[in-house]
Amino acid sequence: MHDTEGSYCYIMPIMRYVLLKQSDDIQFVEMPASHAYQLSALNLRLHKEIDKLTAEQVPSLPYAIAECDNVELHDASLQIVSGLNYINSLERDFAAVQEKSYPLISLLTEIRALQAQLEQWYEEYEEGQYN
Repeated sequence: MHDTEGSYCYIMPIMRYVLLKQSDDIQFVEMPASHAYQLSALNLRLHKEIDKLTAEQVPSLPYAIAECDNVELHDASLQIVSGLNYINSLERDFAAVQEKSYPLISLLTEIRALQAQLEQWYEEYEEGQYN
């Protein structure tokens, strides 16, 4: 994007952070603000359905416990994870489940829908930065 003098200026996207907790592990997932609630809602839906899976190997799933606008980490052991990286990992984990009884495809479809939306968001953001 150009300013009035012809030089480049970059627009920082508005991001939100979804706080995921599993036992004593905490993870921050950075999401576009417009999509953070979708990750929280997907997490709640997966938790509602995960107990219905009958496969021997079911992914371990953290709980989305909060969303926030800013994160300043003071613990070097914690990291901020890209939303796209997180959803790609989630998709791989659920795609690997050998489920026989439960219609797993419905959960995978929801995961893949958010995955596609994030991919499109990042493509549009990158195009906007370089055009």
